[in-house]
Amino acid sequence: MKLLIIGLLVGAAAGLAGALCGVGGGIIMVPAFVLILGLGQKTAVATSLAVVVVSGLSGTMNHITSKSGLIDWKIVGVTALGAALAAWFGTDLMKQLSGPQLTKIFGVLLVVVGVRMLLIKG
Repeated sequence: MKLLIIGLLVGAAAGLAGALCGVGGGIIMVPAFVLILGLGQKTAVATSLAVVVVSGLSGTMNHITSKSGLIDWKIVGVTALGAALAAWFGTDLMKQLSGPQLTKIFGVLLVVVGVRMLLIKG
């Protein structure tokens, strides 16, 4: 029951963050999976990627069915190709790194991106 409740709450927060900010929800799911559910860093990352597939499809379908015109399909095509290739090889790299190394990389990425976003005028 605890897993169900926490999973639903984390999923809702990640889905909302993904829909509002385009972050995919991993910035919420990975720390929650590690800190609240006690998953290892590698399992949290892999699980988050699997959830992002479902939430990304859901949000994309809503944009398509509402005919919002907000999706730039040319950018989707080229970016998805690069992302798919990098993700394929990145998962192999992730498997070679230790949990603590991944945690540090994730933390540095969050700080760097967060500071950059705060400094951008927009």
